[in-house]
Amino acid sequence: MSAIPFPAPPADSETVIALRAEVRAFLAEELASRTDRQRSDSWCGADKDFSRKMGQRGWLGMTWPKRYGGHERTAYERYVVVEEMLAAGAPVGAHWIADRQSGPSILKFGTEEQKQYFLPKIAAGELYFSIGMSEPDSGSDLAATRTRAVRDGDVYRVTGTKVWTSFAHQSDWAIMFCRTSGTPADRHNGTSQLLIDLKNTPGLTIRPIIDLAGQHHFNEMHFEDAAIPASQLLGSEGQGWAQVMSELAFERSGPERFLSSIELLYQLIAILRGRQSDAAQITLGRLTARLAVLRRLSRSVTSMLQEEQDAGLQASIVKDVGALFEQSLPDIARELVDCEPDPLAASGYAAVLANIVHNSPSWSLRGGTREILRGIIARGLGTR
Repeated sequence: MSAIPFPAPPADSETVIALRAEVRAFLAEELASRTDRQRSDSWCGADKDFSRKMGQRGWLGMTWPKRYGGHERTAYERYVVVEEMLAAGAPVGAHWIADRQSGPSILKFGTEEQKQYFLPKIAAGELYFSIGMSEPDSGSDLAATRTRAVRDGDVYRVTGTKVWTSFAHQSDWAIMFCRTSGTPADRHNGTSQLLIDLKNTPGLTIRPIIDLAGQHHFNEMHFEDAAIPASQLLGSEGQGWAQVMSELAFERSGPERFLSSIELLYQLIAILRGRQSDAAQITLGRLTARLAVLRRLSRSVTSMLQEEQDAGLQASIVKDVGALFEQSLPDIARELVDCEPDPLAASGYAAVLANIVHNSPSWSLRGGTREILRGIIARGLGTR
């Protein structure tokens, strides 16, 4: 069995410490009126005004070249901004995908024209992306994609369906994974990525998917002979699988993989403060230790990304272990505090608990289902 290395995470320099303080001061002012319930919905909370303010501060596109609207800061400095935003429950959903993975993918694989058009707008917090990966009946098995794009002169004719597309009803563009040759039996071969204009593509229908909490984050995107300009091909035709794997390292490794339920932990600590309970103290100690380990692993992946190393395997581990932590928290909380979730409450522990209970089942699905990720990890260990 092979070992999977996690290098030492970056050190906190004076620049990083100052940046963290700056972000906290900004958030203290901007989020003063945000309720506990709203804070518990951080990266599903879309607020375009807030995203534009982040862009004005230089906190989007942080690592990108200045010629594309970026700020040429380190991956760890970006990590610090993201971590503080999520820990405070900031509404980052509008710019989230564009800044985290769509922008970096365009920077890595896009044409010069694509970089010049998309990246400055993303960095300004003025253009938002969705992800078109999952399909009906295939879930996280991306290689089974059946959405087909057939080249027809200067366009690709696209037919197929994507599901669980977060914020497709509010975003401007999506990066879609599809098949440009062969059949699903070919698996990784013959796949490509296309940039999809969500506002101006005849033949594209976006339908809402309402989740268990009654919220509209997810969507279905259905393509019926939709004509996509060939200039909107991202990267090279037939190289979609390699491009997606590179993209998923950004999606699976960040602090969002263990901070989605952090507001519930804050609420739990507040309720238990002062109680003389060995069980509560032991449980909170264990949760804190797990959180510290996850943060260390996530920062380690950031170090790898900063050094432009392949972090796909390590990112899969962070995502899987992080989802376990997040999904266990509501059950642990209910064992310690006798309080039923109240989805009608506007704030407080019961409201936050209800929101986390409703949303946590999806956390082992988003970014790759648990079974798929564990298959990746097993191959990395040499046991499969």
